[in-house]
Amino acid sequence: MTNPAIQDLLPILPEIVLALGAMLMLMVGAFSGERSSATVNGWCIALIAITAGFLLSLPAGRFVLFGGSFVVDDFARFLKFLTLAGSGGALLLSMNYLTQERQQKFEYGVLILLATLGMMLLISANDLIALYLGLELMSLPLYVVAASNRDSVKSTEAGLKYFVLGALSSGMLLYGASLIYGFTGTVEFAGIAKATQGGASIGLVFGLVFLFVGFCFKVSAVPFHMWTPDVYEGAPTPVTAFFAAAPKVAGIAMFVRASIVAFPGIADQWQQIVVFVSIASMVLGAFAAIGQKNIKRLLAYSSIGHMGFALVGLAAGTADGVQGVLVYMTIYVVMTLGTFACVLSMRRDGGMVENISDLSGLARTHPTMAFFLAMLLFSLAGIPPLAGFFAKFYVFLAAIEAGLYVLAVIGVLASVVGAYYYLTIVKIMYFDAAAKPFQSMPPLLRVVLGVTGLANLLFFAYPGPLLGAATAAAKSLF
Repeated sequence: MTNPAIQDLLPILPEIVLALGAMLMLMVGAFSGERSSATVNGWCIALIAITAGFLLSLPAGRFVLFGGSFVVDDFARFLKFLTLAGSGGALLLSMNYLTQERQQKFEYGVLILLATLGMMLLISANDLIALYLGLELMSLPLYVVAASNRDSVKSTEAGLKYFVLGALSSGMLLYGASLIYGFTGTVEFAGIAKATQGGASIGLVFGLVFLFVGFCFKVSAVPFHMWTPDVYEGAPTPVTAFFAAAPKVAGIAMFVRASIVAFPGIADQWQQIVVFVSIASMVLGAFAAIGQKNIKRLLAYSSIGHMGFALVGLAAGTADGVQGVLVYMTIYVVMTLGTFACVLSMRRDGGMVENISDLSGLARTHPTMAFFLAMLLFSLAGIPPLAGFFAKFYVFLAAIEAGLYVLAVIGVLASVVGAYYYLTIVKIMYFDAAAKPFQSMPPLLRVVLGVTGLANLLFFAYPGPLLGAATAAAKSLF
């Protein structure tokens, strides 16, 4: 017979496994020293896979734990699995880089695990206190991994910038949460929703704005995007790949759950904020990337633009809009990991190169890599029939159905402008004179590029499972 207390903790089993695994890996690394770093980081990937297995085996339904602070529903399951996929993919991308750059440290994998644990708690947060705790548990390891290359001034600068601006945004989010508590008398999302049924006071709107400032910083949405290009360029490349994938998923999850569940009665208030942020992010992401020479900075502006596109679905404020956000984030993670697999393969004479011009003539020196990278770039631009087209199609469709015609039109126009810099890279790869070839692509990077590239190419043939899961996850919020 199962103990009732253990039965009650089943929905949080993936988090328990990940937390215990991270502490065990920390102890193994601490007692075995640097020689165990590669082994510990390998086991960290295995732990993420084991956690994903436990997550998939959870019973169906909605579970609320810890007095309503923690909720496990289809929305949480979907995004937790996506977060684990993003973290696991980023760790896979890291292994070869860490060995070649002699930066193999056991702390790296442990910090990724702890950041992922924070993301999972954040995705299930059902009140403002749990949200803040999950956010900080996610953020603190990220500050450290951004500065993990201690021999690089750029990496140290990236970590410091991210820490200072992250602390500022956390303070603003906390101030907003305190205002919301002061004007509603509760921190629970359900209680806040009840208190705001009749509309919002000016104080509550101020609290909402400060709360959204924190959200926008975490997803690097305009006007709180300023850290993104510098941190992406300065951090070690696999860390940049991690930043571009998993934390964005958790940030969008937090944005969506808080908006839809806690503030349905004042949707017209927060919709205005989301529409502005979405338009600003799409436009800045489209235009600011055009003049970039460094591929990591270009991908930073690309990421800002893509968060704007994802927020189009949230601006709609409907179940279809949330479904569009979930589909978008899934395809975005796949495209991002595949693109960074190619960026990490840009090695020449024993060192990394990061300029877009270094891809010159890649189609003649590495035709397979050039083909997959071109397909991923076409997908990021939203060209049919690749997966990226369907990602944008679902969020724009939701916006049109919600009557947000101007937002949808601006989104399409920003997409057209954004296509320019993606196509420029394809032109450099296929039509410019061949540069000195890169070193051969490591097996792990080939696996990641192959899986993500094929998923991107063949999504149109079998989109059913993803659309079905996203629809169920979106409906669980309403």
